[in-house]
Amino acid sequence: MAGVRRVFIVAGEASGDKLGKAVMCGLKSLLPDVEFAGVGGPLMEAEGLASIFPMNELSVMGLAEVLPKYRALLRRKDETVTAALAFEPDILLTIDSPDFCKRVAKDVRAVNPSIRTIHYVAPSVWAWRPKRAAKLAEFTDKVLTLLPFEPELMQAAGMEAEFVGHPVVAEPEATGADIAAFRDAHGLDDAPLLLLLPGSRTGEVKRLSARFGDAARAVLAERSQMRAVVVVADAVQGFMAENRDLFPQGTVFLSPRDATEKRAAFAAADVALAASGTVSLELAAAKTPMVIGYDMAWLSRVIMARMLLIDTVTLVNLVSETRAVPERIGKNCTAQALAEAVLDVLRAPGEQAAAMLVTIERLGRGGEDPGLRAAKALLN
Repeated sequence: MAGVRRVFIVAGEASGDKLGKAVMCGLKSLLPDVEFAGVGGPLMEAEGLASIFPMNELSVMGLAEVLPKYRALLRRKDETVTAALAFEPDILLTIDSPDFCKRVAKDVRAVNPSIRTIHYVAPSVWAWRPKRAAKLAEFTDKVLTLLPFEPELMQAAGMEAEFVGHPVVAEPEATGADIAAFRDAHGLDDAPLLLLLPGSRTGEVKRLSARFGDAARAVLAERSQMRAVVVVADAVQGFMAENRDLFPQGTVFLSPRDATEKRAAFAAADVALAASGTVSLELAAAKTPMVIGYDMAWLSRVIMARMLLIDTVTLVNLVSETRAVPERIGKNCTAQALAEAVLDVLRAPGEQAAAMLVTIERLGRGGEDPGLRAAKALLN
């Protein structure tokens, strides 16, 4: 796309921040003079974006979670639209966070339809609310997808669409030295490790932590040599600092200093208990067998249960076209059920290996860097 110099980007959560960073790097390699404005997190800010407000204000999920913050989110939407129009970008790039982003894109297009609008991460119409694709097409020119089966669905709704690969395939694997340094730094010696990943959003972490902690106690009661490690996302540092007693005594609380330490923790683990989300792909890349647990507020759970079109919410299962990864969702997400699933995985840890390998290959491992692919697709 000739003449692109200004890109306004909107990302609403940690995974979007990571995608935004990658595409910003790709764009800067293709267009050294490109300018950015918009909403993003620390990774995008490190690439030169001055976020117009803290990105974590948008990191809410589920009807019951959104309603109390609706007015605040509406104000932030209006601020974002005003800033986008004032910036006069060549491209408006919205990343994930579909409910917020679609409102921004719709309002921007209503005022200035000449701004090319591209959405990065297709809405999961294969999971629920399939009509979202048609609505997205009303104010979106192109969709960049992370999953290989999504472009056909977007094109059928009337948009350009291109699979650009998933950023997880571009991340280096942890080395033996990385893993040894991680273990030494946290006094873990050669103990088997249970990795606990209760999420990155405040609501889900508050909802899942007690269940994950009780499940960990049950696992450690049977595996006495095992240690628990909780990875603490930036947005929930305060909550975790005040609620460490939800987890077994001796649990290591890890706030990764950098991506290398996080990858080392993933690779060192014998098994992971994780909230549903893209983290399952990170675990697959690390070859770490997993159990997925997730629950929502009661109202959101009831609504989602009636609208779901699929029988699994785990991306590894969907991409590999298997059901290799066990999941305990909604009312089945109890401490006892989670613990039993983790112990089953520990008894047969190799059963997920093939599905994880297929997943990473299908997401683009061995191909061009996804961030660069996304940048090229943005400019095409």
